[in-house]
Amino acid sequence: MQKNYVYYLTETIGKNFHAEFLPELTPKQMLKMGVFGGKYMTDCKREYPEDWFADVRLCHQYHNPEFNFFGVNASQSLAIWREKGWIFAEDPRGWFQWYCRYFMGRRCSDDLRQIKRWKAMKRHAAQIRKHCLKGDLNCRSRQRQALLNWAYDSRNI
Repeated sequence: MQKNYVYYLTETIGKNFHAEFLPELTPKQMLKMGVFGGKYMTDCKREYPEDWFADVRLCHQYHNPEFNFFGVNASQSLAIWREKGWIFAEDPRGWFQWYCRYFMGRRCSDDLRQIKRWKAMKRHAAQIRKHCLKGDLNCRSRQRQALLNWAYDSRNI
């Protein structure tokens, strides 16, 4: 999807995040749990540490909701993300690609916008707290999967 793109790692992997950006899960944890129907990272695995993909279920052909932790589809298509203007040219796959690169140590001009988008997802956690019994992972599974796709861990809600 992206050829000849080069970026520089200016921070230590997994360290020195913006003070308002406190993801609860690492990209490795997210991939292992099951995000984006197993399709998201199938053609760029070499960009990231090999151990991120150990025991990860990937689907090279299509987005398979059964590969998601909560077994449901909680994603919009990349076409919709493009249509809404949510895609930054340097990260054509969107937020998760940005997060993986940010976690690796890249910093870029899109960081504050992406962090603002990440913070906005917290409203879904409030809805789960309001409508679900603590620990009921079957309650609001789409919202829980959406939170997981944004590095929030709703298993403790």
